[in-house]
Amino acid sequence: KISSWIIRLTTFFSTQKVGNEDPEAQMFLLNHQSHLDIVVLETSTARDITWVAKKELFEVPFFGLAMRLPKDIAVERESKMAMVKLLKDAKEVVKTGRVIAMFPEGTRSSGGKMLPFKAGAKVVADALVLKVQPVVLMQTAKHYSMKNFIYIPGKIKMIFLDSFVADKTDPNWLNEVRGKMQRVYDDELSNSSSNR
Repeated sequence: KISSWIIRLTTFFSTQKVGNEDPEAQMFLLNHQSHLDIVVLETSTARDITWVAKKELFEVPFFGLAMRLPKDIAVERESKMAMVKLLKDAKEVVKTGRVIAMFPEGTRSSGGKMLPFKAGAKVVADALVLKVQPVVLMQTAKHYSMKNFIYIPGKIKMIFLDSFVADKTDPNWLNEVRGKMQRVYDDELSNSSSNR
């Protein structure tokens, strides 16, 4: 949180929260467009967050240290044992009362269309019967993109959707969540000129 607040204060962006954050949520699922996404959530909630991210990010100077110190979860995406380790680490995190945050797209998307959600989030939520809350971040890449050398201070809207308890008997809930998040994103983009 300290590193996130330093970034937020030096990049001069603010946030607008829509909907209610569930204080009992055990997993946040967010769409991913910008390096700023982690900072937006970290500085908008008092919850102690554990991020699930690819192992390579833990080796990036400064950023990697900011993920290693709070013991975020590193995932080796090509490893056959990755899911076993992820479940083990997630179980330990839940025991401590921290909330798990994941970008189910697996990487940053562009053009406003969310990528297909990877199964890892569902496997973890189903196995541990987690209370999941989807969060839609609006156009963070419009404000900050290292790839496109964009930096525009402004207000970033984050929309908290209704939380639910993962049901492993429902094979489609992750795809349904993606569809709902995309509809919320599209509706917000259509109805709010500030997001265009």
